Amino acid sequence: MSVNSFLGVFAKSPIKPMIEHMDEVHRCAYALKDFFKAVYSKDWQSAEVARATIVKHESTADDMKRKIRLNLPSGLFMPVERADLLELVSQQDKIANKAKDISGLVTGRELSIPESLVKDFDAYLSRCLDATDKARETIGEFDDLLETGFKGRERDLVDNFIAELDAIEADTDQLQIKLRQDLRGIELEMNPVDVMFLYRILDWVGDLADLAERVGARFELMLARV
Repeated sequence: MSVNSFLGVFAKSPIKPMIEHMDEVHRCAYALKDFFKAVYSKDWQSAEVARATIVKHESTADDMKRKIRLNLPSGLFMPVERADLLELVSQQDKIANKAKDISGLVTGRELSIPESLVKDFDAYLSRCLDATDKARETIGEFDDLLETGFKGRERDLVDNFIAELDAIEADTDQLQIKLRQDLRGIELEMNPVDVMFLYRILDWVGDLADLAERVGARFELMLARV
């Protein structure tokens, strides 16, 4: 998006770019599905192609974040603080950064997922991406919240989304615990360095859900100040 068109979006709604940024962040994170599909089959050429898609989305999200920071007016006549909006977009952007980091570490070491863990790992990844999607849904209601004065049905809907986001994050914690236990059971059969990095990948994939929950928490805090 050009600077002129981006400023045009701000003229219509200063919140719309925040929503579009979160949409791009989720696209970046969701691209991990195709990435890990290639990793499961040890197709590293396809994994590199999928990683390039992740990097492209992360770069786009980063550009959008930068434009928001540069162009968000300081004198907005809105019930939300400019500083809160800037903090929110920073929290959103961390999800895309983490997705890029995950793909970079896995391809850099050609780190495969043990066959016995693939099914549970994929379920774990999917649940973490449910969290980023729920964060996207939550931020997507921002414009409607403004129109309704941050109350009524829209406020109830967002409160429910945030509660669901917390529940999803709790699910991912339990899934990660199970994966760690299963990995511990086979780690003596594996390259010790790969084991160390695989534990890190489990942490980083879980961070996607943690960061999504923080987006919801930051949004909830902002609403509490209205």
